[in-house]
Amino acid sequence: MLLFRTSAAAGFVCAALLVVNVLRRGGVLPENAVTHAIAPFAALTGLFAITGLYLLIRDAAGGLGLAGYLLNAAGLAGAFAIEYTLHFVFPGLGGATVMGLLAGGTGMAFLVTSAVLVAGVLVFAAAAVRSGALPYAAVGLYAVGMVPGSLRNLVPEPVYLGGLVVAAAGVAWMATRLWSAAEEPRPVPAR
Repeated sequence: MLLFRTSAAAGFVCAALLVVNVLRRGGVLPENAVTHAIAPFAALTGLFAITGLYLLIRDAAGGLGLAGYLLNAAGLAGAFAIEYTLHFVFPGLGGATVMGLLAGGTGMAFLVTSAVLVAGVLVFAAAAVRSGALPYAAVGLYAVGMVPGSLRNLVPEPVYLGGLVVAAAGVAWMATRLWSAAEEPRPVPAR
């Protein structure tokens, strides 16, 4: 199924971009226009990947799967907006302005987005395990990595960056499963 293959490809790109972001923040890759321009797209490609993963597990995951998908998708969409703001809006503002925004409603919105993403990751992971359609270890890596990966300013940077690497491994593994699912026969619904 082309949708699964496309979502799997998005998952592979997401995993690669997460690692590139970690390497950039860790000083291994340079901070330049290209590495900043691609940074937000890890969350966006993750959103496409999680959609395909949800479609793979939805029949077995039931309402829990839908709730996890919706929360996870909303959190990833919010993470894309945050990354876009951090890389393209805040650099053009003065430090005092940025600090003022973070101390007010913008900071609260960032925090709520992080909470929604953590909740979505955990509920989606529970539904994915319940469905049995994805490798348990891959789902575990995604969940264990995304919790600190969602809490950028609330955990030490090495924990945050390590979480992103662990999450990238889980995303790539789940994307591999999604890729292979495209070759499996799909049941035909009864009329």
